[in-house]
Amino acid sequence: MELEKIKEKEIEKKEKEVEKEAEEKEFLGNICPECGSKRLEYDYERGELVCTNCGLVVDEDLIDMGPEWRAFDHEQRMKRSRVGAPMTYTIHDKGLSTMIDWRNRDSYGKSISPSTRAQLYRLRKWQRRIRVSNATERNLAFALSELDRMASALGLPRNVRETAAVIYRKAVEKNLIRGRSIEGVAAASLYAACRQCNVPRTLDEIAEVSRVSRKEIGRTYRFIARELKLKLLPTSPIDYVPRFCSGLGLSSKVQQKAIEILKQAQEKELTSGRGPTGVAAAAIYISSVLCGERRTQREVAEVAGITEVTIRNRYKELAEKLDIEIIL
Repeated sequence: MELEKIKEKEIEKKEKEVEKEAEEKEFLGNICPECGSKRLEYDYERGELVCTNCGLVVDEDLIDMGPEWRAFDHEQRMKRSRVGAPMTYTIHDKGLSTMIDWRNRDSYGKSISPSTRAQLYRLRKWQRRIRVSNATERNLAFALSELDRMASALGLPRNVRETAAVIYRKAVEKNLIRGRSIEGVAAASLYAACRQCNVPRTLDEIAEVSRVSRKEIGRTYRFIARELKLKLLPTSPIDYVPRFCSGLGLSSKVQQKAIEILKQAQEKELTSGRGPTGVAAAAIYISSVLCGERRTQREVAEVAGITEVTIRNRYKELAEKLDIEIIL
């Protein structure tokens, strides 16, 4: 026990020393210790940080974070690259394991003999079994493939997929999956990731591409957000404007006008307590009329996934409170 305590103290001491060195380097990186000048420049050829005022070499042996080679087409990129794909949370083993290619060709592109082909077939089969060795990995493999399917159907970017995979992995670590369907937790993780990354998607949109109901996704999302202590702010109506305008084929002028209307509405607290999609759709409808690119309430309602009645109620509220004259 005493030896362990001594080791722990030594480790803590080393960590503090490393932190102190990093702080000193950071300080030196901002100000020249000789003349106090902030005019510091990197000399990439020599790997030095130099003060342009007095010529002092502030730091040396710097690591160049830039690429070591350039590639102008796919062939050059494949020839010059020396590592595999980057680590990703969207694959159950984080993409760190190797894969036996499905094409029966060697590294020179020549066809493999039938005897070797049979051996490769057996190797592929065993590799698939080894990659997913226990129940947790099987769960992750299925859930992450489901996440990827839903994200592809919704056209979500890479950062949302990665965030959703991280949230799902945290839920697995805290044993929040027990008693709930894998599809439900995966859909809830994707919804939470959309909220975190400011790429808003409604529960109805996620329910359309998932294999579970809207009610179950909402219930699971609230449970995960509470247990994982996810700090998610309410969705802003402004976040929906670019997507809805794109769906309606409206110009950037209309989009800008809709954002202005929503900002005024937020200042007067007209958006609180109302569905963000309804308020966004109403602002777009008003701006389309004002800018001479009118769209009907039905067209806007179809793109926003709400009813015409909601748009009518919201646009009347906005027009009345913001003193906007609409000539129909």
